[in-house]
Amino acid sequence: MRLLFISPLLWLPLLWLLAAPLWADARAQVLMDALKIDEVAAILQAEGLDYAQTLNQDMLGGQGGAGWQIQVDAIYSPQRMVETLRGFLEAELQGDMRELTIDFFASGIGAQIITLENAARAAITDQEIENAARTKFAELEGSDDARLAQITALIDAGDMINRNVTAAMNANYQFMRGLADGGAVDMTEQEILAEVGEQQEEITEDTTGWLYGYLLMAYSPLEDDALDRYITFAQTKAGMALNRALFDGYGAAYADISYTLGRAVALNMVAEEL
Repeated sequence: MRLLFISPLLWLPLLWLLAAPLWADARAQVLMDALKIDEVAAILQAEGLDYAQTLNQDMLGGQGGAGWQIQVDAIYSPQRMVETLRGFLEAELQGDMRELTIDFFASGIGAQIITLENAARAAITDQEIENAARTKFAELEGSDDARLAQITALIDAGDMINRNVTAAMNANYQFMRGLADGGAVDMTEQEILAEVGEQQEEITEDTTGWLYGYLLMAYSPLEDDALDRYITFAQTKAGMALNRALFDGYGAAYADISYTLGRAVALNMVAEEL
């Protein structure tokens, strides 16, 4: 009942203070919606479940069964990935930078780009489509093709190859750590680091072919001037902050997934031996 007697001069600022974080949360959700993070997480979950089936065949002899499926369903939770991304996006993109990012991706060219990227990401999980995308890049590599130059400018703006390679190597490291902690392999941290380090050249080559192939395919419907506008945005402070948030967010999510997956594989392997 005491609230009934609060002076309006005190009550109005209190309302403003309560409304500010609610408004900020609402704008953060608008950004998540504009970037279609839920859709991306669902696509990545499907990729992860396919990979888990490969692990089941290669490392568990196909004997994972229902228990393995329950584990990987939990590991590749899209909700957990979404919340991880939300934290990184909120940390990197606030105020004007968040609003500029929303303005770009909520409609027009930005919205079209998100749609094209997600469609291409879902499609490239098909091995034949991936092979075709890689072949297209191989045909253009080293040429003065104008679209290839645009893709290179976009990749360079976000340092995408180095960031992808770093994320992939860290994910591999975490997977091996999970295997070791679960008792499936007997390796020290230094041995794991050495083994992962030996993969760098191969990962870089594979990442380059995949990334160029994917982006060439994704943006093929775009006019040159539309892609130029995207490149320009990517080079702004807001664009660079978005790039950091996405790479750091997905990197953190996949580090966690990889360790948990490695440990789950190890525990299943050890259980089979008992």
